[in-house]
Amino acid sequence: VSFLLLLSTGATKDMGKMLGGEEEKDPDAQKKEEERQEALRQQEEERKAKYARMEAERENIRQGIRDKYGIKKKEEKEAEAAAAMEQASEGSLTRPKKAVPTGCGDEEEEESIVDTVMKFIPAPLMDMFNKK
Repeated sequence: VSFLLLLSTGATKDMGKMLGGEEEKDPDAQKKEEERQEALRQQEEERKAKYARMEAERENIRQGIRDKYGIKKKEEKEAEAAAAMEQASEGSLTRPKKAVPTGCGDEEEEESIVDTVMKFIPAPLMDMFNKK
């Protein structure tokens, strides 16, 4: 019987809230909310610290593998490439020139290409080219 009485008392309070009645104000509600927020912040900090430790351990393992096999980190490769570019352009007032791909801009190569094509032209057509 006391169980039903407790159930009906809680149900009437909830019904009152649902019907637009006023909620009972908990005097410690703000204090509880602040404690809850602080607990969430603390959990978040602990989680971040945990993952930072895990990442540090992973990085140590990665570095051991790099040392064992002589592999360089991406940042080190990029730094070396930048240093090489700076060293190559030292003393120059302009930016470094880009390498010209083969087959582009060389007149000697173009002549050799024409000669190569001429080898495959039949003799009667070759005579026509030579008459000009």
